[in-house]
Amino acid sequence: MPAPLLPPDLANRILANQVTAILLLDEALNIRFFNTAAEMLFSVSARSVIGQPIAQLLRCVAGSLEEHMRVILEHHQPVTEREVPVELMDGHAITVDCTLVPMVEEDQPVMVLMELRQVDRQLRLSREEQLIRQNSATRTLLRGLAHEIKNPLGGLRGAAQLLEMEVDDQELKEYTGIILKEVDRLGALVDNMLGSRKLPVKQPVNIHHVLERVASVVESDPENRVALVRDYDPSIPDLRGDPDQLIQALMNIVRNAVQASGSGGRVLLQTRVLRQFTLASRRHRLVVQVNVEDNGPGIPAELQHTVFFPMVTGKAEGTGLGLSIAQSLINRHGGLIEFESRPGRTVFTVYLPLENES
Repeated sequence: MPAPLLPPDLANRILANQVTAILLLDEALNIRFFNTAAEMLFSVSARSVIGQPIAQLLRCVAGSLEEHMRVILEHHQPVTEREVPVELMDGHAITVDCTLVPMVEEDQPVMVLMELRQVDRQLRLSREEQLIRQNSATRTLLRGLAHEIKNPLGGLRGAAQLLEMEVDDQELKEYTGIILKEVDRLGALVDNMLGSRKLPVKQPVNIHHVLERVASVVESDPENRVALVRDYDPSIPDLRGDPDQLIQALMNIVRNAVQASGSGGRVLLQTRVLRQFTLASRRHRLVVQVNVEDNGPGIPAELQHTVFFPMVTGKAEGTGLGLSIAQSLINRHGGLIEFESRPGRTVFTVYLPLENES
């Protein structure tokens, strides 16, 4: 004997109180049901969207969501898509897991039940953990390599110095001079890869003073042809940090943005405060967010997973050390650097906790 169906009002209450966004679409893909979680996700009331086409509420960046809906209506097959980027009606982009299920009843038009679960937070935390592990593994590898490289370099330098003292031929001394210069160059390269090993000396720091110091250096460069635009939140309190290390980290990021923008480009320096924000699996009451945005061509896709590795660069004259060192310096302050990039817009975001820690 089949189980009795739920009363319609109870079924509606169950759907309405789901923690994931639930929408019901008719055969014309107009919205017929919109639960409370959907109102929170889209920041609109159910009353304002009922009867409206789903295309007016969201747009799938990849363009596949609408195609899946048509397939469901025609073939009555459910579809689940993971990590789908969608753009909301206000232009804000989010990432969701999306499940589409056909609702087929005899002698009734087919409808589509849509379930959306926002996964931006989980993806960000996963990406953050990967960046922290990546940076830690890179620093460990570099320390090991530095030890293995600098020991024989020291021996080479000592042998070259002894040889230089033993020979009288000026031409031979030129050769030993070349050896000494190359040994010193390799030693300096290893030191640069490791970056500063000095622990941060923390004190109260105004993030805007740090940014203005960086901006003044960039703007004083006679070869600079880029417009720096400020968008600061004046209410941000001081954080505890090492001003010299913060200046170095942000200088590396801003210089990259300036070089990427090219002559006539634009670089935006923006600050905001985030509340109840998680960094490195720790919840912080207040976090300062610094965005460095440029309108350059963007980072090539093949480099985007390795931009924080040392010696990785898309510039012929670059060393590929700037972002690796910046990430390390920000990590020492309990923070993190992330980025997003597409042609015409690249944003590097620095997160720093504002708690008064020593």
